[in-house]
This record gives sequence, structure tokens and C-alpha cells, in this order.
Amino acid sequence: MEPDVVIVGAGPVGLFLGVLLLQRGRSVRILERRTARSNRSRAIGIHPPALKELQRAGLASGLVAEGIRIPRGVAYSRGKRVAELPFSGDPGFPFILAVPQPVTERVLEAAVSALDPQALVRGANVHTLIDDGGTVSIGADSPSGALGFRTGLAVAADGAHSRFRERFEPGARARDYPDYYLMGDFQDTTGHGHDAVLYLEPDGIVESFPLPGGVRRWVVRLGAPATSPTAGGLAALVSARTGAAPDPATNTMLSPFGVQSRLASSMVHGRVVLLGDAAHEISPIGGQGMNLGWLDAAALAPIIDASLAGEEVGRDVRRFERARGRAASKASRQAGMNMALGRPMPPSALSARNRLFATALRVGCVSGLVERRFTMRW
Repeated sequence: MEPDVVIVGAGPVGLFLGVLLLQRGRSVRILERRTARSNRSRAIGIHPPALKELQRAGLASGLVAEGIRIPRGVAYSRGKRVAELPFSGDPGFPFILAVPQPVTERVLEAAVSALDPQALVRGANVHTLIDDGGTVSIGADSPSGALGFRTGLAVAADGAHSRFRERFEPGARARDYPDYYLMGDFQDTTGHGHDAVLYLEPDGIVESFPLPGGVRRWVVRLGAPATSPTAGGLAALVSARTGAAPDPATNTMLSPFGVQSRLASSMVHGRVVLLGDAAHEISPIGGQGMNLGWLDAAALAPIIDASLAGEEVGRDVRRFERARGRAASKASRQAGMNMALGRPMPPSALSARNRLFATALRVGCVSGLVERRFTMRW
């Protein structure tokens, strides 16, 4: 088969790029190792800049209809309200949208299928990728047998553990952070409505986000990796630090994770492009990774289209790499600041930091700057 573009990975980023290229009339194959969508909901937050790109592709309304609009973040510490930060700076999308990742993937996959029912190939485990300078040859195993593709361009959107990043960027070493977390979804009994809530506590931060269906996600910073996590253990940690009491019997997802970052020095390697987490893995604290990948895809799609039309795009490619590299660096620094905000502190130091934080957010220009940083409107 000889599609214009082959995308490896059918996560949110690969699917979105597929939609954008199919809308431009390009033939696309999206190769996904998984035989079915995962039910695990990790990435949930969609920020205004990504919503704008999704809107241009005709996808935002479907996601907004299935999500929860988070109008503001509210911070508490030891039972007292510290500050709040409205997410209202973007007039088109004055909120952060919370959507479970399986829902996001379902909406994107439906859009791909509507444009080309054959575009997504599940169960395709790519084992060979050869760039001969003129075309890219790709081989994959599948339940139905061997698959072979010859294409003008391959895009690796295969996530933070990308095999192709390891191949093209062997020197892109990961930076490990001393931060470990446990997150889980429970029935929401907090009374916080659609607010995102941060509990700034001496033993470390607890984050809480609303999800559709009366569910709330809890994320607790730990002092060490969680070895045998349980819903009851997470609920006990939340209760001890915040006073809230998630019911372990209502738990629908539980996931421990550590944090590392890895920024590729180049996204473009001949006729192969690294996209999203494959190009820049950053901390999930702050929910920027999926959004960063979508903005990558929105910037890349018109360049691919022009290249396939025979236009000279060398200068555009260089601008793309510089701009997306800067965006990834900003996102990584912001994620680092988010993690630092949540590390344990002595009570006296925490109180002083919280007073400074609250005073600063009462200044309009400071509040606006912080809001732009948190919503990726740099």
C-alpha cells in the first residue's frame, strides 16, 4: 500500500493528525498496536489553545458536549481557602475542559472513520521502518498477517516510550524527578461542583478534578513509588491530608506514576517526524502533554500538505521545529513549577508561601499571567 502518510500510533495525537490530513484530501494509514481502545483514562484536561485547533477541525463541540467545563481552580491548605484562579482569559473557551481519554479517542476515531473507514489499522505492530531518502518503507505484523507500506512520510506518534525516538534520538536522555504520584477516580461527594481543587498540604499536594458522570479524580503526591496501591489506601491518603472522604467502593481507575522528561533535539529526521510525547515527554502534572501534541499536529499538517503538493517547505520545517521546541521547553518548565508547588514543606514555610501566593493572585496582571501559564496561552 502507498498512502501519502503513515502515522504510527492511534492515541489522541496520532488520530488528530490523521483527521487534519484526511480533511486535506490526503491518503493516510494510522497503525496502532492495540487491537481496541484502552479504557484507562489518563489525560483528561483540554486547554483553550488546543480547543481552538479542535474547533477548526470541527471536533470541539462534540468533546465539549461530553466533557465538564472547569471554570476555575481553588486552592486550600489545612482546611482554609487560600486563593482561586479563574480560567476565563480566553473569550472563546473560558474554561479548561475535562474529558476522559477514552471519550476523546472515541470522538477522534469516529472523525477518522467518517473520512476514511480504512485509515485506522488496529493490531499493527510496526517492526521495520526504512527511510531511503525518497520514500519510507514500513513493515508490521498483524492478526491478519504481514503488512507492508511505502509512503512519502512517516510520523511517529507512539507515545512517551516511542521506539522510534530511541532510534533517531539515542542521546535524548530522560531527566528523572523526585516526584511520585497515585491517582484514582471516585464518585464525587465533595460539593466542589466543577471546580478544580488543589490542597497545598505540609505532606505534599493533593489535586482534585471533576469528570463527567459525577466522578472526581484525585492525585496525591507520594514520598516514594507506590508498590502495591489500593483504592482504600488512596482514599485514606486523601482523607488524612484534606478531610475529604472518597468511597473506595466507587473507585473506577487507579494508577501510580513517576515523572521524567525527555526533549528530542530534533523532531524531523529525514522523512520521519516525531510528534507529541514521542518528541517531548514532559510531566503529566498540569495536563499539558496531550495538548502540546495536538498543537504539534496542527502546525505540522499544513507543512505536510504543502510538501506532498510539491512545494518547497525546508524553511517551514525549520520554523516548525524551532517553534515547537520552544513550546515544549515552556511546557516542561511549567510542569516543573507545578511539581515544585506540590512538594512537602514545613508548616511555617508553607503558610508563608501560601500568603505570598494569595497576595500575588489578587493583583490583576499577576493573576492574568498565572492563568495564561496554566492554560497554555503563552
